[in-house]
Amino acid sequence: MEFYQEETNKLRRMIVWLVDIIVVISLAWFVVYGFGTQIRITGQSMTPELRSEDVVLMNRLSYDLGSPKRFDVVVFERDDKKPNVKRVIGLPGEVVEIKDGKVYIDGSPTPLDDSFIPEKMIGSYGPYTVPENCYFMLGDNRNDSKDSRSWKNKFVRFDQIVGKAVVRYYPSFKWLG
Repeated sequence: MEFYQEETNKLRRMIVWLVDIIVVISLAWFVVYGFGTQIRITGQSMTPELRSEDVVLMNRLSYDLGSPKRFDVVVFERDDKKPNVKRVIGLPGEVVEIKDGKVYIDGSPTPLDDSFIPEKMIGSYGPYTVPENCYFMLGDNRNDSKDSRSWKNKFVRFDQIVGKAVVRYYPSFKWLG
């Protein structure tokens, strides 16, 4: 009888172990293919937050129930269908103006806090009135970024946004703003 119980316990442990492996693999598959997608960064427009060859995980479901917020780092596709990564600056209905390198929203006397950018932006741009369902985007490396200031169509439509960049996991781990 002892032999039978010992074999039964071994079989139970093996089944539990197999179930654990199946659950972990299923969760990993869901995270990578259902919840998120990895994106490899090209270019330096988001330096220092993201550099060329960094790999980030994007949450494709992040805007199914809500809208992008100011300073979200988003992934979107423009006419070239290539993934782009920029920071949301202007929200629908807002007026964005850049004076002497500082960003102002709706004529506020106080500029946005952009202390996270590596160097002061050069120049003045706008004002730009952001249409409904659209967003004004800037790269963090403002003096070396092709973004809303330089695009013919200055805005990214909501339906062009693929998801929110959540975490950089290569070459090092970092939660994104």
